Amino acid sequence: MVGRIPLVLLACGSFNPITHQHMRLFELARDHLHQTGRYKVIEGIVSPVSDEYGKKGLVSATHRVAMSRLALETSNWIGVDPWESKQQHWSETVEVLRHHYNRLLNPDHLKGSVQDTRVNKTGQDKQDMNSYPGSPQLKLLCGADFLETFKIPKLWREEHIVEVVGKFGLVCVSRGLTDTHRFIHESDTLTRHRHNIHLVREWIQNEISATEIRRALRRGQSVRYLLPDSVIEYIKQHDLYTAESELQNAGDILQPLKTNTE
Repeated sequence: MVGRIPLVLLACGSFNPITHQHMRLFELARDHLHQTGRYKVIEGIVSPVSDEYGKKGLVSATHRVAMSRLALETSNWIGVDPWESKQQHWSETVEVLRHHYNRLLNPDHLKGSVQDTRVNKTGQDKQDMNSYPGSPQLKLLCGADFLETFKIPKLWREEHIVEVVGKFGLVCVSRGLTDTHRFIHESDTLTRHRHNIHLVREWIQNEISATEIRRALRRGQSVRYLLPDSVIEYIKQHDLYTAESELQNAGDILQPLKTNTE
């Protein structure tokens, strides 16, 4: 893939818990970007949100990071970065993008990075991983329903939407009947930057929901084949996703809504 633009995919979210669908997003996005003939995806980053996000039923970031690492043990290009999860405050998406973009600008960004960890684990040649000229592009990977959040009053600052979509760009994976083109059409900002939004269609239906998985776990039902076995075992060992844990942050307002109304 000589001459292609190196690109890093970043996925932010609760990962509460991480599911096979979360990991499929990366594979679908990489295939799509490679098929454009323009890009070479060199790294995928899972970035679990901090505990300060305030979402109902959110278990400790320590557990969510640990489960994500277990789930991704077999991947030679996707890793977990705990920076966002360790912050003492909720980090806006644009702040997380800036952090990782600045890391990529550093010529030594591989040292100690999630990519460096995977290289050491898999034995992949470091020279090959860092053989692309210039700094890689960074794009936010998301489900297509993420586009809808831009319309929620006070959830996003307009200047942040412009920076996320205009400077970095989105790779949105849609499922089912989600009309991503309509979301873009109804937003002047998204329409203006639509050249920087990659729409990927998932033709193999997969409706795995972390919310429904937590519900099943609370009820003592099997979630095998919905999550990696290593994650299921971790959940059992640490007695996660109980009726009590689902009450965590109950009644709280999400931190983004608090931040943007102050």
